[in-house]
Amino acid sequence: MSTEQRLASSDSSGSPDPTRSGEERTVRRTGWAALRPLVLRLHFYAGVLIAPFLLVAAVTGLLYACSFQAEKVAYAHELTAPAGTEKLPLSQQVADARKAHPEGKIAAVRPAPQPGDTTRVLLSDVPGVSDDHQLAVFVDPYTGNVRGALETYGSTGALPLRTWLDALHRDLHLGEGGRLYSELAASWLWVVAGGGLALWIGRKRKNRALRALALPDRTTTGRRRTLSWHGAVGLWAAVGLIFLSATGLTWSAYAGANIGDLREALGQATPTVSTAVTKSDAGHDGHGGSSGMAGMPDMPGMGGTKENPSSGSAPSDVGIDKVLRAARAQGLSDPVEVGLPTDEGTAYVVKQVQRSWPEKQDAIAVDPATGKVTDVSRFADHPVLAKLTRYGIDLHTGTLFGIANQIALAALALALIFLILWGYRMWWQRRPTRDRALSFGRPMPRGAWRQVPLPVLIPLVLAVGAMGWLVPVLGISLVAFLAVDIALGALARRRRVSATAGD
Repeated sequence: MSTEQRLASSDSSGSPDPTRSGEERTVRRTGWAALRPLVLRLHFYAGVLIAPFLLVAAVTGLLYACSFQAEKVAYAHELTAPAGTEKLPLSQQVADARKAHPEGKIAAVRPAPQPGDTTRVLLSDVPGVSDDHQLAVFVDPYTGNVRGALETYGSTGALPLRTWLDALHRDLHLGEGGRLYSELAASWLWVVAGGGLALWIGRKRKNRALRALALPDRTTTGRRRTLSWHGAVGLWAAVGLIFLSATGLTWSAYAGANIGDLREALGQATPTVSTAVTKSDAGHDGHGGSSGMAGMPDMPGMGGTKENPSSGSAPSDVGIDKVLRAARAQGLSDPVEVGLPTDEGTAYVVKQVQRSWPEKQDAIAVDPATGKVTDVSRFADHPVLAKLTRYGIDLHTGTLFGIANQIALAALALALIFLILWGYRMWWQRRPTRDRALSFGRPMPRGAWRQVPLPVLIPLVLAVGAMGWLVPVLGISLVAFLAVDIALGALARRRRVSATAGD
């Protein structure tokens, strides 16, 4: 048997060929050859044990990627209105929304961004609506007619269908505890994808033809054919899957908090506008002007004496129309959201909410008493990591490049689903030939870490420790895997000793 044949034999079985010479075994224990058994074992265990979580994340992610277009169809009546010649003042649109829905408080307003779109008046503290959701009242900007009201969630304004699918993908509707499933999947996805990519390229290192790497080998059968499809599709999808893993972790419960702390320590946190308004600037010295918004009747959620009946004279308010004009003068083009002051000491906040390319994320604060801009935040001035985080999240959620982005996400989700199914099929095809109905695939041999040279092993352990701190769900689950593996190894050795003693 030639050296190349023995290498192929080792690759197909996952075990070293005992017929190889000492010189060949020494070569195998250096460089990538020394790391390969360790990566192979990790890829195997992660694939078998984490794959169910990844499969759920992939299926729910596929549904979420399709939800943007489904939302436009399901809520077309609320989202659109016949285009007219002239829009009503924004204050009048808000007043019409309040006549139809006087409950709760007005939190923000999103003027119709394009002809044919409706204006959204967002209400908080609405009975029957959860605290982290709002009620969006959709108003025809040309007639003031209310076309409906729906619950909305998040900065992208997700409506009930997309909100439900988003929660399914994020936490399976199990609350904060359910977020562990998605964080576990995101924590391991880059490990599985990166390890698989390294194994596939290493396995094909003898054949440098791109076609051999990137396309499945249709001449093979059985497990080799499954492996060929698994490797080729994984090669195409690997970069996208690693990206989804990294961006998904940025807003996870535990890794996301660590990443946020790290960004803040590096001075890379996302800037926000200051909403503080001094008492003298706001006109709260007992000489306040009209109550409520200019040009609008006093009503709950709009400021004024009904909102704060015990406050004496009501603070002056220049009104939402003047605030919007101030934002336009600062270059804030549609789509924008006008956030109302939360109390007498805070300003209006007008921010751009376009998440598609090119992103519009400028924001200003406006003094409600004078209509003057008190603070400005420009997206162009954001730190590099803040921008990259914004781009990454919007690309992950399918908003950055619209329908093309959503198609790419759906393709990645489908690729991950097939990779998992092919992975389990290979596991099944590796099982022993006897009593196949009761046997399962065998894992890679233990002790692979012993083949890694110390100059490589020590930095590797340190890097894994640092990554385990940054991504704690990955670190804890990895320790659990090692503990189980060590326990199973000890149990196997004990059985062998007992069997030998019995003989």
